[in-house]
Amino acid sequence: MGLRSLLLSAALLCSGAALAQIDINTATEAELDGIRGIGPATTRRILDERARQPFKDWADLVARVRGIGKTGAARFSAQGFTVNGEPYAKESAGAPVPAQ
Repeated sequence: MGLRSLLLSAALLCSGAALAQIDINTATEAELDGIRGIGPATTRRILDERARQPFKDWADLVARVRGIGKTGAARFSAQGFTVNGEPYAKESAGAPVPAQ
């Protein structure tokens, strides 16, 4: 196996790990810190809120954890972050119902 093949294999393995699904309700402190955009302070807020009660969904997470808004939730979800196994999807609550 040539050097080029080894480097390609290593890159593919690393990219797969980066896109692995991490559920906020079961993630360790180290896993949360590994998500780009989540620092130690946000990790602590997530863990503190989760200790009180697991997050029901993304809206619950955004409402309870200061510093994580809808934009952040979308960015974290794009990195493989989930809540109860679900990726972030913009809520449609409050959206007008189309006429039929």
